[in-house]
Amino acid sequence: MSTLVSSMTRVLSLRAAVKGALMAMFVLFAAAASAQQATDNVVFPKAELTIRTAAGKSYPFSIELALDDQHREYGLMFRKQMDPDHGMLFDFGGARQVSMWMENTVLALDMVFIQADGRISHIKENAVPFSRDIIDSHGEVSYVLELNAGRTKALGIKVGDKVIGKPLKNAG
Repeated sequence: MSTLVSSMTRVLSLRAAVKGALMAMFVLFAAAASAQQATDNVVFPKAELTIRTAAGKSYPFSIELALDDQHREYGLMFRKQMDPDHGMLFDFGGARQVSMWMENTVLALDMVFIQADGRISHIKENAVPFSRDIIDSHGEVSYVLELNAGRTKALGIKVGDKVIGKPLKNAG
């Protein structure tokens, strides 16, 4: 009889553990879905800019603008795709040290750190999706342009090249 009671107790304990695990997974799923829905409601202004390389090549990009804290917080989180000639420009409203990360970001990205005059001062290639590792600007910058991973290398974009466009107030 005690073996039967012991077996039933183990079954009930296992059932409770499974139920708890399923409930925890449901809560995590609901939280992720809620965060996804919140980002779906954020509308980003759009603009155009061009990267001019030292080699004399020009590459136009259609970009979304992250101009305020809400936009900068959401950025490209949960996006599953982005056209090769698209990106997102984070405008920090002035020069400062910037730290970025990839939490909840599905896409691998190149991060182009840009000074107030449009000069590229640092590039972080192939930032790892979902990573919480800090990606530092390596000095004061006013903007960060996020592109699909591999674009800077494929186009020959390097430190010292210039980003030009109305969002940087240096069009022309």
